[in-house]
Amino acid sequence: MEWKQKKFNELTTKELFQIYQFRSQVFTVGQNRIYQDPDENDLVATHVFAINNSDVVAYARIFIEDNFVTFGRVATSPSYRGQGLGQQLMDLVMQTIQQNYPKKPIEIHAQDYVEGFYQKFGFTSQGAPVQIAGTPHIKMTHPAM
Repeated sequence: MEWKQKKFNELTTKELFQIYQFRSQVFTVGQNRIYQDPDENDLVATHVFAINNSDVVAYARIFIEDNFVTFGRVATSPSYRGQGLGQQLMDLVMQTIQQNYPKKPIEIHAQDYVEGFYQKFGFTSQGAPVQIAGTPHIKMTHPAM
């Protein structure tokens, strides 16, 4: 398995295709959500992902929004879940934020069923869940590192 961190303009066309295919499988098809997945945030994000046997098996994107750093589209392949890949992905996400965005607080909107997962990384829940694309999300924050 190979971990990669790349800006949009550093991605090969094959990597970009693999990322969009993976996100479509996990979010659009896997969670039955109808929305346009590729968006303008892809253009400015740092894309963090793992490739195994030519397939993306874990992914997240990190970018600046207003006065904080955020990340999203966090996913692991269903066939790799329960093997610690999510932990590895989040370790790399947090390391990337610390290196590239020091002194910026972190704010995310996590699907409510993974709230406890993010709490393990020092995130604190803020307020009540809200619906985003038909799925309950909770705002979570982390102090600057």
